[in-house]
Amino acid sequence: MEHDGLTKVHVDLPNHWAVGGESMWARPVGGNAYELDNVPFHAYDLNYLDVVEAVAQSPERKPSVVRVLRRSGHRTLRLFFNKATPDSERVPLLASLKTLGASFEGADERYFALDIEPKGNYEAVRARLDEWASQGILDYETCEARVPGSFDDKPSEVVDGAG
Repeated sequence: MEHDGLTKVHVDLPNHWAVGGESMWARPVGGNAYELDNVPFHAYDLNYLDVVEAVAQSPERKPSVVRVLRRSGHRTLRLFFNKATPDSERVPLLASLKTLGASFEGADERYFALDIEPKGNYEAVRARLDEWASQGILDYETCEARVPGSFDDKPSEVVDGAG
């Protein structure tokens, strides 16, 4: 699948709390290298414009991300607005983060991925999100690696004797 010179790359997320995998638009930059062209909504330790190595397991499958070749300096945060936060307040709140170097993409009316550009003020964005979380407006997560060498979440805890 290609669109304006972009292709889709995939990452498996068998331990993720919401999905089993994620596909992202990426620009081929030579060989098995791709530059991510959107903010990841579910994968950890991947960010907008990172250059990754991705290899297709077969010709009919999307290339699967293997590792990061070059970090872009962008950072990712993801947030859920609480149901009580009116729709009319959500986008203006997120738009107010633009002055701190943040932009956003929405998956739906409540779930958003934030991209903080390399020269943006990540700490100030986090402080603002912490403030909004303490007011019950939203909850958010950081997107650093959860498991070394993986883009997935940590496996769920298995209780002895469960099964």
